[in-house]
Amino acid sequence: MTSSPISRVVCNGKRSSNPRSSTTSSEIFTPAHEENVRFIYEAWQGVERDLRNQMSGSERGLVEEYVEKVPNPSLKTFKPIDLSDLRRRSTQDAKKS
Repeated sequence: MTSSPISRVVCNGKRSSNPRSSTTSSEIFTPAHEENVRFIYEAWQGVERDLRNQMSGSERGLVEEYVEKVPNPSLKTFKPIDLSDLRRRSTQDAKKS
C-alpha cells in the first residue's frame, strides 16, 4: 500500500481538492475505514488506467464489461438514481428541520 493522501469516494467520480471539506464534525473515519477507501480508490484507478490503455489499443482484453445474458425480470422497471442529487436533497431536508 502506498502512502498516498487519503481520499473519499465520491459519486461523480471527481476528486475534490480537499477530501474532508464536505464532512461534518460528527463524521469520524477510523483508520480501517480510510484504508478501505484508499484501497478501493487505488483499485478503481487501476481499472480506469487499464481501460484507457485498452481503448488506446496498447493492450487488449484487460477490462471487460459484464452484461447479463438473461436480464433479471425483477429489474425491468429499475430506474437509476442520481446519488449526488439524492444527497443534496437529503442535506436540504436536514437543514429545514
